[in-house]
Amino acid sequence: MKRTPGRTPSPHAAARSGRTRRPKLAVWKFASCDGCQLSLLDCEDELLAVAGAVQIAHFLEASSATIAGPYDLSLVEGSITTARDAERIRHIRRRSRRLVAIGACATAGGIQALRNFGDVRDFVAAVYARPDTIDTLATSTPISDHVPVDFELRGCPIDKRQLLEVISALVAGRAPTTPAHSVCIECKLRGTVCVMVARGTPCLGPVTHAGCDALCPAYDRGCFGCFGPTAAPNTAAIAARWRELGVAPDVLRRALRGFNAWAEPFRLESERHEG
Repeated sequence: MKRTPGRTPSPHAAARSGRTRRPKLAVWKFASCDGCQLSLLDCEDELLAVAGAVQIAHFLEASSATIAGPYDLSLVEGSITTARDAERIRHIRRRSRRLVAIGACATAGGIQALRNFGDVRDFVAAVYARPDTIDTLATSTPISDHVPVDFELRGCPIDKRQLLEVISALVAGRAPTTPAHSVCIECKLRGTVCVMVARGTPCLGPVTHAGCDALCPAYDRGCFGCFGPTAAPNTAAIAARWRELGVAPDVLRRALRGFNAWAEPFRLESERHEG
């Protein structure tokens, strides 16, 4: 998981009055499908423990009731696609002691970052009857392009176990512990035979961050790269292997421009296969 410079956390366990208080948690949505926010609601039994440990001050996916900031921890889902949202994320950053980007949209621009490779005006004209009424930026970009982010949690959607680890760690004032290895390690841990070696199935597992428990290879499918690139992915090597398997350049390019299209390692490798 990528860590970028953020604000120094202050202890939350005791207020100046000497009484304990629960830190304020806020969850924010930008351009996204809401799937990562739903991962928090999917925690089921653990959700009660989370609600007991923090004060959920803003989470419109769960409740219309809100509490004013500042916030000890903000979870941000979605990419920045409008000028208004660019200003809104700056406002949220100013009110948040810690800010965590969750999901592929917030960390890599998401599927909607496919607009970055073309002219957004062409897309708007093709979709909307009144293109002149659409107010949008030319690009879809991750949260870290606009404000300092304390931690990035990858995935489409994120893994709820990793989310719980991040919340509990930051609330406790420690660094989150999340896996840094690739999907290949997850295949080994669950005893899944490598689909690329054994069956010649194109797979992005060697360059993709762990977090999904190698779900697709477990069903004889190649990894689609949902959790984005690992810390130092050898994308050139995986591209060469795909070519050996007979994959056409445009197919490889589309695979890299999926859930994490604007993640730099995937983006740069995809651009090497244009034309």
